[in-house]
Parts: sequence; structure tokens; C-alpha cells
Amino acid sequence: MLTRRGFAGFASCAICSLTGFLATDAGAQSPPAATPGVKRKVLGQTEGPAPGYVTITAEVEIEPGVLVGRHTHPGIESGYIVEGEIELPIEGQPTRVLKAGDGFQVPAGVPHAGSKSGAKPVRLVSTYIVEKGKPLASPA
Repeated sequence: MLTRRGFAGFASCAICSLTGFLATDAGAQSPPAATPGVKRKVLGQTEGPAPGYVTITAEVEIEPGVLVGRHTHPGIESGYIVEGEIELPIEGQPTRVLKAGDGFQVPAGVPHAGSKSGAKPVRLVSTYIVEKGKPLASPA
């Protein structure tokens, strides 16, 4: 059930939870205001693998009850669930429930979302290979 508080969570990307970050060094150093129920940390960033692209690795923790709004990335997202469980709907694919040890990939430009239910938070690490200078995530 979508509550008013839960709907507020839709306003930003929680799985990647880096909405508003730019795929540049400055963006990684200046994260946007915190999204309630989401902790985010850029672990590393490097130019490439090709000219015009940047690779960003980020750790994300999502609290129980946080809903992840539909969003896209200007490149590929590959993630790994470190701890907990999350439901991940990716457009054109069956919705999956991911738990610790599971990995996932989201193709460039494909809308996806998520929801965190249960009593424990979920921790994941995602690597994004995205076009440099574009927002890391955009609402879909």
C-alpha cells in the first residue's frame, strides 16, 4: 500500500539513490540532500571505460518501508545485494525479490524502481558505467 510518506520516497532514486549526482568528479564530491531512509556513499569513481563515460561505484543502505521511484540511468547499472532483501521491478522483466548474495543488471535507459519491506534495511553496492556530465539518475 502506498502511503503519503511512501510516495515521498518515489521522488528520488533509492536503489541507485544518487539522483541528482552528476557523473563528474564534482558531483561525486557534493551529494544532494539526503533522502529520508536512504544512506549513500560514493566508494570510487574513474574515467572510462571509453571516452565520454565514467564508472561510479556506490554503497547504498535503504531502510524498511522506503519506496524507490521509477528512474533511469544514462548507462548500465550492475548491483550486488550485500545484506537484506528488496523487490526490484525492471521494465520488460518480471519483478524479482533480491536478497543477500544476489546480483542484478539494469540496461541503459530502462525504467526500474523498488521497494523495501520487512524489518531490516537492505545494503547494496552498485557500479554505474554512465555518460559523463549527465545526471546519474532521472525520474521515469
